[in-house]
Amino acid sequence: MTEQNSTPRVAIVTGAARGIGAATAQRLAADGYAVAVVDLTAEAAQETAEKIVAAGGRALAVGADVSDETQVQAAVERIATELGAPVVLVNNAGVLRDNLLFKMSQSDWDTVMNVHLRGAFLMTRATQKYMVDAGFGRIVNLSSSSAQGNRGQANYSAAKAGLQGFTKTLAIELGKFGITANAVAPGFIATDMTAATAARVGMEFEDFKKAAATQIPVQRVGVPEDIAHTISFLTSEGAGFVSGQVIYVAGGPLD
Repeated sequence: MTEQNSTPRVAIVTGAARGIGAATAQRLAADGYAVAVVDLTAEAAQETAEKIVAAGGRALAVGADVSDETQVQAAVERIATELGAPVVLVNNAGVLRDNLLFKMSQSDWDTVMNVHLRGAFLMTRATQKYMVDAGFGRIVNLSSSSAQGNRGQANYSAAKAGLQGFTKTLAIELGKFGITANAVAPGFIATDMTAATAARVGMEFEDFKKAAATQIPVQRVGVPEDIAHTISFLTSEGAGFVSGQVIYVAGGPLD
């Protein structure tokens, strides 16, 4: 159950306008959470929020740059006021600035670090007090199979590996307050991001997906709902003894 005193618990999902974030926001709403749909602009987040409301859920579209401390603080305070105290946080917001190391600009590096790492830090710091007060909290950070290294993604790989260390530290620090922290590391998921990667390497997206599927034991690429299902479990009451873990959702074991 996600209800406490007949009031739905509140979840925040960042980068929730599309892809994994949108699927996760809709899944958590179906699980009974009131969901704050956060993306760079409220307009971008509105479609996901409307889908949740149309399905009978409760949602709020919120615009915020997660790498900006002032915007994060304002967004979380608004969510707490309009929806209720957030006790679930899914740090999903992310960007790509792929390039080989010798071509990668400082801006490419900083942008990826700021959104993934600083964004997760700022959002978690702003929400943890509500979880501590509630004696219940679930934090899920989106890592990636790229954390193990991926050509052309020195920035992204470093950020996604950093999120794993961040997750484990949160689990250690916050566990005594009834808060768990876990990371989900997707493999190949068919999203706008992977479509952008296909374009970068000069392949049609359908061909790119077919080629990827041949290397995956289950013989298909993932879809956003695959990740949303896993996050649904990690944010549930029943996952209270699972913390500090990195779960690869990649259709098979990774080397």
